[in-house]
Formats: sequence, C-alpha cells, structure tokens
Amino acid sequence: MIEVKNLVKRYGNHCAVDHLSFTVEDGQVFGLLGPNGAGKSTTMNIMTGYLAATEGDVLIQGHNILEEPEAARKCVGYLPEIPPLYPDMTVLEYLRFCAELKKLPAERRKEDLDEVLSLTHLNGQAERLIRNLSKGYRQRVGLAQAILGFPPIIILDEPTVGLDPKQVVEIRSLIRHLAKEHTVLLSSHILSEIRAMCDHVLILRKGKVMACDTPEALEEKLSAGGALELSVRGSAEAVRSTVLTVDGITSCEAQQEGDTVKMVISADGDAREALFYAFAQARQPILEMRPKTATLEEVFLDLTDEDDAVAAQAAALLADTPDEAAVQTTDAEQEGTGDESDL
Repeated sequence: MIEVKNLVKRYGNHCAVDHLSFTVEDGQVFGLLGPNGAGKSTTMNIMTGYLAATEGDVLIQGHNILEEPEAARKCVGYLPEIPPLYPDMTVLEYLRFCAELKKLPAERRKEDLDEVLSLTHLNGQAERLIRNLSKGYRQRVGLAQAILGFPPIIILDEPTVGLDPKQVVEIRSLIRHLAKEHTVLLSSHILSEIRAMCDHVLILRKGKVMACDTPEALEEKLSAGGALELSVRGSAEAVRSTVLTVDGITSCEAQQEGDTVKMVISADGDAREALFYAFAQARQPILEMRPKTATLEEVFLDLTDEDDAVAAQAAALLADTPDEAAVQTTDAEQEGTGDESDL
C-alpha cells in the first residue's frame, strides 16, 4: 500500500505539488493522469526518495520514505521518465549490476534475471551493448531493472514512451501480468493508455488533485448532467421548434444530416418523456434517444482546462458531496500563476 498525505513541493515561489493526498491499495493498477507540468514526475520522484518533499509524508508499505528510506525503497521498483542506463554495459551486465545494488540473494539472481529477460522480451538482446539498442529496447531495459527482484510495488513513469504499437501492447500485457501479484502505479498523459491499464485514476492539474476514481465512475459522474443525444427525422428548423415547446430545455444543438437531425439537448431534470410526446404530436419520428455519455478524454480536458472556472465546474460535477465541490472550486479559484514545470 502507498499512502500520500498532504504532499507539498515548492521550488522558490512555484508550487509544483500542492497538498496532494491519495492512497493506492494493494493489487491496484493506479494511474496518475495529467498534462505536462501537472506534477506527475515530481510526485513520483518524491515517492521513490529521489526528491525531498517540502511538506507531507509518503508511506510505502508502512515505511516513511523520509524516516526509513532504505526499508521503503526495498519495497519499490522504479522506472523514471528517462531510464538510468549505462550505455557501455551490455544488457545482462547492467541487470547484474542492478541485482547487486538491490542486494538480491546470490542464489536467486540467475533465476530472477532469466525471468525478467523473458518477461520484457530481452533474451535476444542480453549480450548487446545498451548504446546500440533502439529507444524502445532501452525502455524495456529500464523496465527490466524496475521489476528485478519483483518488489511488491512497481512505479512506472511514462512506461510506453518511445515504443512502437506492438511493443506498447506487450508492455500493457506485462503490466496486467504484474498486477496479479504487485501494486502498480504509473503516470501518463496518454488517455488510451490509462483507460486500457488502470482500474483507478487520479487526475492532476497544476499540482492539485482534481478527481480520483475509477475511469468508469468518472465518465458516469460527468455524464449525469441531463444531456441527451437524439436523432429525429425532419428538418433542423422544425425539430428545433418542437424541442423549444418542452419546458426545462436549457440548450439545443442541432445538425442536419440528410433527412435526419442529430441533436444534443440539455434540460433541467429528466425531459425524455416530455420530448417523446412533443415529437409524437408533431409527427416527427424519434430514431434514437440516449443519455450523452462523457468519455475519459472529455473528463480529462474539462478538469485540466486552462480556464479555472471550467476546471472548477467539472470538479464540482465529479465531487461526491457539496462540501467537496466547494473545496475544489475554491482551490481552483485561488491557484496562483506561474510557469508549471513537471520537474
């Protein structure tokens, strides 16, 4: 388990991580999602002991990373954004070196090395110099050192950077395999990657938590605003006129496609029954009516919008309680300006 409590990291007047708190339960694949400069790498570097926090605590399997750094680090395998590789070593030499640094028992090193090489599909590259490997294979070597020794927690910063589509699929498969027996925390700004691999997502904006839930729950919460998607046979002008006869309609976007009108309608409350009767009376057939479902991409774009008001409104929709919504709105309004750097 990973516990992050009230974490703060300041660089002069710039706050890269702003009172961040979350928990990663055992066995989760937990994703940190945010635009460049949101604080993902800074948070991971603090969690793994590479950076000291200005304030707050990080507990790794119950060990405080500041007070018990050696015990905490033994529980973690870490792949930073730029893998720490030695280009003049062969792949096997480098992994043996990492095994010694991790103080793996001598009697199990060969077995662990063979398993790691097999999992990362590096068997055929073991005797090659790292300097001669492609970027994709270098990323695999970095991943191999992270999982060497199979620690209970594996932290991966942008694990699929530089990989081709086939390699991305293989790495995703490997992460799912590791998740059966390990806790995995990964960061990315690639929405499809987070959606495909993570069962829990934390969205960061300017160092602050904007939302934390499953991808499905985030989509469902942002979809619960009463918007409907309709397809109606007729002309756009006539269909729009029918919609406006229904009480509670707040907006109507219509687009003519052949003899059909595609619409997105927002209303105060559930307007489905009233719309049905209105179109029936106007003899305009409804071909389709369904709630408008937000995608993770739409959730992400709303929560990380440069406009503080837009981000605060999205956070309020996702908040579990009115009090939480008020806190998030206030935080967004009080954010300072400055150059956000994901250091």
